[in-house]
Amino acid sequence: MGKAADLSEFDRGQIVMARRLGTSITETARLVGCSRSAVVSIHAKWINDGDTSSRRQGVGHKRVIKEKGRRRLSHLVKQNQRQTVAQLTAQYNAGPSASVLEHTVQRALLDMGLYRRRPNRVPLLTKRHRNLRLQ
Repeated sequence: MGKAADLSEFDRGQIVMARRLGTSITETARLVGCSRSAVVSIHAKWINDGDTSSRRQGVGHKRVIKEKGRRRLSHLVKQNQRQTVAQLTAQYNAGPSASVLEHTVQRALLDMGLYRRRPNRVPLLTKRHRNLRLQ
């Protein structure tokens, strides 16, 4: 199970103010809608450091293909839908943006909902079927 989202600055302020007014930990947690341990840790951080800011902003690797690059990649796919990922990567890298790996392009395409599909093979209509449809 992943980590829960950080509390907003307003919620952190509410926790500090409620605790300063003498509200219990349980009541404060119920008021803000978070766990008791979150109330305790935020209040302790405020007492020790004087602020309640979170250090989790900006966690993770920066995206190599930004929004403009995604639009460009989508345009390249729409020009020719039968291209392979290697061909798309070569076309994308030929442009002005930073060069990327095939895996990065493939991940971006999956995020955009563009993935490979194969048409189902269906039997062709026989003369008997055509006649029956015409009737």
